[in-house]
Amino acid sequence: MIRNLLVANRGEITRRVFRTCAELGIGRVAVFSDADADSPHVAESDAAVRLPGNAPSETYLRTELLIEAAAATGADAVHPGYGFLSENAAFARAVTDAGLTWVGPPPSAIETMGSKVESKRLMDRAGVPVLAELDPEQVTEADLPLLVKASAGGGGRGMRVVRELGELADAVAGAAAEAGSAFGDATVFCERYLPTGRHIEVQVLADGHGTVWALGERECSIQRRHQKVVEEAPSPFVDEAMREELFDAARKAAKAIEYVGAGTVEFLAAEDGRFYFLEMNTRLQVEHPVTECVTGLDLVALQLRVAEGARLPLEPPQWTGHAIEVRLYAEDPAAGWQPQSGTLHRFELPGVDAEFAIPTGAGLRLDSGVVDGSVIGVHYDPMLAKVIAVAPDRAEAARRLATALAGAKIHGVVTNRDLLVNVLRHRAFLAGETDTAFFDRHGLDELSRPLASEESVRRSALAAALAAAAGNRERAGVLGGLPSGWRNLPAAPQRKHYTAGDAEYEVTYRLGRSGLIADGHPDVELVESGPERVVLDIAGVRRHFDVAAYDGVVCVDSALGPVTFTASPRFADPDAALAAGSLLAPMPGTVLRVAASVGDRVTAGAPLLWLEAMKMEHRISAPADGVLTELPVAVGQQVELGAVLAVVQDEGEQQS
Repeated sequence: MIRNLLVANRGEITRRVFRTCAELGIGRVAVFSDADADSPHVAESDAAVRLPGNAPSETYLRTELLIEAAAATGADAVHPGYGFLSENAAFARAVTDAGLTWVGPPPSAIETMGSKVESKRLMDRAGVPVLAELDPEQVTEADLPLLVKASAGGGGRGMRVVRELGELADAVAGAAAEAGSAFGDATVFCERYLPTGRHIEVQVLADGHGTVWALGERECSIQRRHQKVVEEAPSPFVDEAMREELFDAARKAAKAIEYVGAGTVEFLAAEDGRFYFLEMNTRLQVEHPVTECVTGLDLVALQLRVAEGARLPLEPPQWTGHAIEVRLYAEDPAAGWQPQSGTLHRFELPGVDAEFAIPTGAGLRLDSGVVDGSVIGVHYDPMLAKVIAVAPDRAEAARRLATALAGAKIHGVVTNRDLLVNVLRHRAFLAGETDTAFFDRHGLDELSRPLASEESVRRSALAAALAAAAGNRERAGVLGGLPSGWRNLPAAPQRKHYTAGDAEYEVTYRLGRSGLIADGHPDVELVESGPERVVLDIAGVRRHFDVAAYDGVVCVDSALGPVTFTASPRFADPDAALAAGSLLAPMPGTVLRVAASVGDRVTAGAPLLWLEAMKMEHRISAPADGVLTELPVAVGQQVELGAVLAVVQDEGEQQS
């Protein structure tokens, strides 16, 4: 019996495992990097051990430190979570060699499935459909488009789509470099690319006595950079006949490697219903909550019981209803999915029925690694939370989820929230048309548009100005209770300047005997105002605006859509001026590679360098034709957000 469990991970998945441990009476042991010292998963543990440093290579990827932490705390078992060492056979062996219970599959199964090249060959022999492996040296036009993939690892890293033969060499080199950096294995291979395929996966669970469950399929086709964004169970694409074939293939895959524990067999399905093995994730998946919500099973509890040697019933339970999960990331989809960092001042989701647990009946579940005040750093994946809705049918689940996200208060960092809401409300999504080309087909610009219209942003700016005035009045303690800006006689109006995105907004208003007079808002009347809430009557309709200010940033939440403003300075700092053509770091990170030198003539879109941040590569490209006049960074250098990476000037400007 497991008495004390160390979770060799961080954040949301550690909190998820701890929730089940608390229910089962199992002690909870955490590990944490310096960056995670104040993380909720540390506070929720019974014992926690510091892993000095911040980078994964210094902390969560150090096998010997994790084994030492288990010994120091009296842990008798280790759960790897997902990511980090969860699919590392050497780590699994080290755990068992130390006399600890490994909550995962046999190291041999991890090893077999750890190589996508070898696993595909094994699956082919086991009768599981696979896409043929292509030799990069023998690829022809007839093989295009194709996908270059890392043999080790996952999460979209080490993957490149090739549509022209001339792109192949660079794609192979780039994928190999990224795979080597992320997984320590630069092996890559090629296979046919299905641009409109469906990503369908089957949750399996096997005990050590020969029983293998296929617990239903999930569809995870809506992806960015080959990483999942929206997941659901069951798939709107899969009918009963296809489902039986998928389950049969998944069970064959698990039995072929004598699998034990929870795992996921992933397939790529063509529009004609034929499907092909992609890989097997020998761990618990990020998206496991949707399966839990439709089956009523606690997959972590089952992992623990299987690790203790328990037998599964011969048949799994049937699912009911529909569940949809979205991954809320600190990233800006409209800016090339750039990850974001900073302090998350507020994180509040309305209508949550359960955290890390299955809602009773229809409801909303939240699995999050952050709370108010959490600092989002650059060392780890930028996922903030998973939000899951379960309902009797797919349409209701989508509506519940979209409404909750739209009403969430997320202050301090840019997120993909607006994109998620737009996807969940999109006609094609609601019709079940959700293949891997969803973002390309429907346009990222349209899907990532703000929930607040231009008119709503202007109304929110007015509310922000009125709240600021109310705050000034409270702090001043004067004016006999009159609102700031009130005048008995006509006087100069009050003015406030804000920036939202790339747009600037000037709010000009007066408050007098006749009430609010605001330029550009002839149909608006002030009902009440305070530092944190403003009520406006807009053409006979009352609207409530919640306002929160944080050191120059103002967040306004209303039913018209959330808006974040920065207060514009009254006077510009001349020392802050940048040279024309400066390229600034879109995030903190490390310079990974440099593709040009000072003095080179470059063309618009040409890569100049690559940054590595939050486990992904980010290309910095020339904004226009010109000459690279400055390159103040070098490979391996750490750069901060907003640092100058390069300066590209056109030849005319340079000569003048």
